[in-house]
Amino acid sequence: MANKSSNLIVGLDIGTTKIAVIIAERTSSGGVDIVGIGTHPSEGLRKGVVINIESTVASIQKAVEEAELMAGCHISSVYAGIAGSHIKGMNSHGIVAIKNKEVSSKDIERVIDAAKAVAIPMDREILHILPQEYIVDDQDGIREPLGMSGVRLEAKVHIVTGAVASAQNIVKSANRVGLTVQDIVLEPIASAEAVLSPEEKELGVAMVDIGGGTTDITIFHNGAIKHTSVIPLGGNHITSDISAGLRTPTSSAEEIKRRYGCAYSGAAKPHDTIEVPSTGGRDARILPKQMLTEIIEPRMEEIFTLVHRDLVRSGFDEFLTAGVVLTGGTVLLEGSADLAEMIFRLPVRVGFPSGVGGLVDVVNSPSFSTGVGLVLYGAKNSELIENTQRVNAASEGVNFMSKIKSKMAAWFSGAGSQ
Repeated sequence: MANKSSNLIVGLDIGTTKIAVIIAERTSSGGVDIVGIGTHPSEGLRKGVVINIESTVASIQKAVEEAELMAGCHISSVYAGIAGSHIKGMNSHGIVAIKNKEVSSKDIERVIDAAKAVAIPMDREILHILPQEYIVDDQDGIREPLGMSGVRLEAKVHIVTGAVASAQNIVKSANRVGLTVQDIVLEPIASAEAVLSPEEKELGVAMVDIGGGTTDITIFHNGAIKHTSVIPLGGNHITSDISAGLRTPTSSAEEIKRRYGCAYSGAAKPHDTIEVPSTGGRDARILPKQMLTEIIEPRMEEIFTLVHRDLVRSGFDEFLTAGVVLTGGTVLLEGSADLAEMIFRLPVRVGFPSGVGGLVDVVNSPSFSTGVGLVLYGAKNSELIENTQRVNAASEGVNFMSKIKSKMAAWFSGAGSQ
């Protein structure tokens, strides 16, 4: 296999239902092209958290091999997603005095440090510190304060924390497969990169990512994250309901959900039927599709109702001008957006990943939003690091030249006085 890893960005989505590895290549125009994808059913995870290292490692290995085979290359590092009910988000505020009356990068670092100085339990760690806005003296709503004049700098930030053990287990699982984790990224933040437009983030939007084990909620307003939370319900709960309600094995229930599932009775056709496998070697049964909908709808209604309560509790529900965007594999159920609109009383759309080239058709599903988002996040992050290194190198070059000039000036003045 060819090794062109320096130009590759890899997203590792460790989900409750599936492991997805997406390999992308940076283009000369600054974009990214999907060149390989590998998936494998998750084994060893529950509600987004690793509970069996060996099974998780085996699943990751198989997904990586499939992706490498498709891309025709070897991968060594990944951007890994993290999710689960242990994730907590909070807003914080920091204030510092501006040195030399002009905001420098050091001042911005100090105000971020002041904002993140909050009490966090020993078993938790900060995953992300996301600036919402800066305030210079009494001027608020500033996105980039560098170079502005003032005496006081304030920062409003959103802090995302997670369980230390969960992050360590993700890193350990990736390392066991021979992969270096470049960064651990909160999965809803990654999904937002793939499914939300800048206009939606500016106007105010809630992204609801319904995965296998959890439902992740992220609110954007004025281009910044204002609220994140997790509800411990997802698509696997619907599968369990179908398995119990139709008395069919879990694997058959999952297949029935994907092929015939409908989340809203108003979208179901009354005379359609489905074939349901029985347990214990009994003959399959023919049942009305309406019966399946009557099992799925209450659970989807429960999920959306809990999401709606969380949006109201956050206090940002009044700012959702762009409505709600649903993503994640579960929202492929027919009628999901219709049911959500009834409960949220807001415009709702299903979010598909965008912003990439290459094998677009392969990843054109809400179930790949996180994987594609991790690649886009990685591309943006690596570009930021390269730019920072370039600026630092340039400033070091300037400092080096100024040192030489000062030494030469001192030498000439010394020579002239002799």
